[in-house]
Amino acid sequence: MALTDIPWFPILLAAYMGWSGVRKGSLSLDGGIAAFIIGSTMLSVPLRTFGVSLIIFYLVGSKATKVGKELKARLEEGHQEAGNRNASQVLCNSFSAFLATLLWSASFVDGSFFSPLLESSSRGPFYNSAQWCAVSPSIGNGWSRKAVYFALGHFACCLGDTLASELGILSKTPPRLITTFKVVPPGTNGGVSRTGTAASAAGGIIMGVTFAASLLLESSACRAQWQQVVVPLVIWGAFGGLFGSLVDSLMGATIQRTKFSTKTKRILIDESPVPTNKSDVQVISGIDLLTNNQGRLSSSSFLQVNLASSIIIAILCGYLA
Repeated sequence: MALTDIPWFPILLAAYMGWSGVRKGSLSLDGGIAAFIIGSTMLSVPLRTFGVSLIIFYLVGSKATKVGKELKARLEEGHQEAGNRNASQVLCNSFSAFLATLLWSASFVDGSFFSPLLESSSRGPFYNSAQWCAVSPSIGNGWSRKAVYFALGHFACCLGDTLASELGILSKTPPRLITTFKVVPPGTNGGVSRTGTAASAAGGIIMGVTFAASLLLESSACRAQWQQVVVPLVIWGAFGGLFGSLVDSLMGATIQRTKFSTKTKRILIDESPVPTNKSDVQVISGIDLLTNNQGRLSSSSFLQVNLASSIIIAILCGYLA
């Protein structure tokens, strides 16, 4: 490969994002390296939608986290600001979309580094933004469309869950437990509110609009059929954000135990000091199957309550859209 063939801009941009995360303390060293590898890979694919969606997800999610952190510190006993994410956590928050990117590249990019993943008979046609749109059902027996919607489902679910978690606590009315609809303290696993539900749908819509705008900007073939491109992406983005957050809340209400201090009137989390008087602790919901940190990991990927929900939503969007 000649030096001119190396995607320098995606590599440098991913390197900056990884370095910036390590410098600010939001990523550990191995987390920064993982962010660089994942970022440079997704940004280097000729279909820029994958990389653009990763950047928007990162920027919007980071902004929402900053908004909600102060209130969470008041609501949760022993709350610690999120940061120093390691490589496993970085992979968990990008796994489904990263996998979709690899498979799309292996299938539709001529000379792709990942082409050995597939048999030659399973590859093609090779991507040409002027000749065909990546979400066209006729391309590659529909697999190009599936891969794009798979990534959309992942990001919509994850951003919807992030916004619901970080902005839902701003609700003027107390949340209700998704399983019983009884009023519960803010910060309860499985608690839902109108604000949080609206935020989760908004997160999905943001990702749907991001995918649509990126495809229209880079592909004249997509612009020629813009209505068939934009409307489904926004609708399925909203579905992914809303339904993904509800699935996550359902899992949180059932397999994550929420404890409440009747003395301090705050939610007890893993980092909370152990109360000296057990009578001051009230179990709000759930069984003690997952810790709060483990539950966080499984709605976004392999190891977390976020992987379960994000993979479910990614598959639903990929196969039903």
